[in-house]
Amino acid sequence: MSSVGGTAGKDALRIAARKDPELYILMGIMCATSGLVGYYFSSKPTMAVGEEERINVVRGSAPWNEDGLPNSDENNYKYKYYPDADNRKPPKNAPAALHSVIIPNVNLPKRLHEKYNKYGKDHY
Repeated sequence: MSSVGGTAGKDALRIAARKDPELYILMGIMCATSGLVGYYFSSKPTMAVGEEERINVVRGSAPWNEDGLPNSDENNYKYKYYPDADNRKPPKNAPAALHSVIIPNVNLPKRLHEKYNKYGKDHY
């Protein structure tokens, strides 16, 4: 019984190959494309940012490594970075994540509004 099914499958494949011979060409193109893509990504893996374009972060400047910045609120920590990725220049404070985001029409209690509203304040 299995030999009958196997013969029917081979006959169907042979008939389909006679009907659409361009499928062999397309199959060859797709295999070659997949092989080239696999070779490219295995030799040059993609990165979000190239290694030569990374920003040099000052060691130990993560917010959880410091006791706060001088002349600032203890809850207001900032990262530091080297300007122009040059280690010889003195480090600068990184801008806040909400530097240019303004959310209108938000009703917050005054205490929270003073804490989180950075618009118009110094150092932001």
